[in-house]
Order: sequence, then structure tokens, then C-alpha cells
Amino acid sequence: MRKPTRAREIALKTLYQIDLREEIDESGVTDLLAQEEMAADVRVHARTLVDGVRARQEEIDREIQDAAENWDLHRMPTIDRNVLRLGVYEIGWVDEVPPKVAINEAIELAKRYGSAESGAFVNGILDKIVSRRSV
Repeated sequence: MRKPTRAREIALKTLYQIDLREEIDESGVTDLLAQEEMAADVRVHARTLVDGVRARQEEIDREIQDAAENWDLHRMPTIDRNVLRLGVYEIGWVDEVPPKVAINEAIELAKRYGSAESGAFVNGILDKIVSRRSV
């Protein structure tokens, strides 16, 4: 597995745990990341993704909610919600990742960890967000 893909996977697992537990501080995030075996550069990238999503979560969640017609953010499956958060963060704030790459990586994470419908669900919402941003 490529290092950026591995970092996204670890970031997703971490965001999932944070979402379930809600009140996790910085040392808690460090502890969650320490549970996974990874190279130092992968750990740094995963931490950057987690910190970026957490820092902008309110804005990211609003954007997801606006694009997810007829879906309440908190009723979405936890995995799908966090895949979307990660994808929106990369689309909006990680310049070196083209939107198509961010979408494709998010779809693959959703397929791997979500339900049979997760890939299409994530694709639809992220496509809508990218379309709105390019107007």
C-alpha cells in the first residue's frame, strides 16, 4: 500500500474512534495513532490529516450537510461521515492532492470499511462538493 493511502487509512481509523468517543484530547490522538504500526513519515501525514479535519470540522460538516440532501450528518454511518470529512478536508485544504485523487481515495476507503452502498454515497456527495466549489 502506498504511504499516502496508508496515512489516509490510519487517519480514518483515528477519526472514527474520535467520533465515537467525542472527547479525545491531543494526547488521546497520539495514543490512538501509536496503536498502529507505521513508518514515521506515514505517522506524520496521518496526524496532519487528523489535525486538519479536527481544526476545520465545523466548516467541513456544514459543507457535507449542505451537499447531503435528505441526510442528517449525525444519522450517517460513522465510517461514511468520517470518510467524507477526510475527503472534504483534502479537497479544500490540501493543495498537493487533486480533487479527483481525494475523491477516488475516499471512495476506496468507503468501499473497504463501509457498507456496499458507501462508495457510491461518498462519491455523490464529494462530487457535489467539488462542483459547488468550482462555480
